[in-house]
Amino acid sequence: MRETLLDWYAGAARDLPWRRPEAGPWGVLVSEFVLQQTPVSRVLPVWELWLERWPTPAALAADSVGEAIRSWGRLGYPRRAQRLHAAAVEIVTRFGGDVPSSYDALLSLPGVGGYTARAVRAFGFGAIDVPLDTNVRRVLARLHAGTADAAGSSPGRAEQELADGFADGSGGVGAALMELGAIVCVARTPRCAACPAVAACRWRAAGYPAGVEKVGQAYAGTDRQARGALLAVLRDAHGPVPASALAAAWAPVEQRERALAGLLADGLAAGDAAEGYALPT
Repeated sequence: MRETLLDWYAGAARDLPWRRPEAGPWGVLVSEFVLQQTPVSRVLPVWELWLERWPTPAALAADSVGEAIRSWGRLGYPRRAQRLHAAAVEIVTRFGGDVPSSYDALLSLPGVGGYTARAVRAFGFGAIDVPLDTNVRRVLARLHAGTADAAGSSPGRAEQELADGFADGSGGVGAALMELGAIVCVARTPRCAACPAVAACRWRAAGYPAGVEKVGQAYAGTDRQARGALLAVLRDAHGPVPASALAAAWAPVEQRERALAGLLADGLAAGDAAEGYALPT
């Protein structure tokens, strides 16, 4: 089945810029940060902007964290920009400006967990690691466990061992599984007729038993929306803004103050009521 899957991937994979050889490990690392909880269509222009402006870790590290946050735009979860900047600084100071290739070294970088470390190794260095994102976990759950979704919110050791055993030392399997889950074995309406692994799928053989319905998180009116509204003002200002400008962006006083306090505590904003507020330098 591995060879069938790899043959399918060779003909069906989307042409994404971070998959091209010229992207290199740095392009892959940037892509993994921006793709977290964000669809590819929104990521593409931001990734291209970042790599044009900061083609190396040294280029990003030499700029301010505030500029990284500004260029993050409206992708959401702006602490990703902050952590990516911190990772670039670490790469320069500890690894001579080159993204490290070892799992432990990657794991030591800010914002990099087990999944991202394996993804950079697999896609940036051609290693045989199989990173377990939501798509890969769903594909393996359907193929091997016969369930609609993987168990638990995060993978455990047994799940990683299953993935590694499925790859059996073959490079490219992680990317193929990820693509299969992204465009064929999708969560709600899988395209089983187009699946190269359909004959081996235990979920299909079991009659497609339903999984647990997942409830999406609300956004409108939340503190997260308030933080985003205030941060948008700071991104657009290119300098300190008075508290009144933030009040105009988000009216509810208590929630606005709570959101602003959170941005200041997280290092995503700087300043005070007397001097005004801005992105960090």
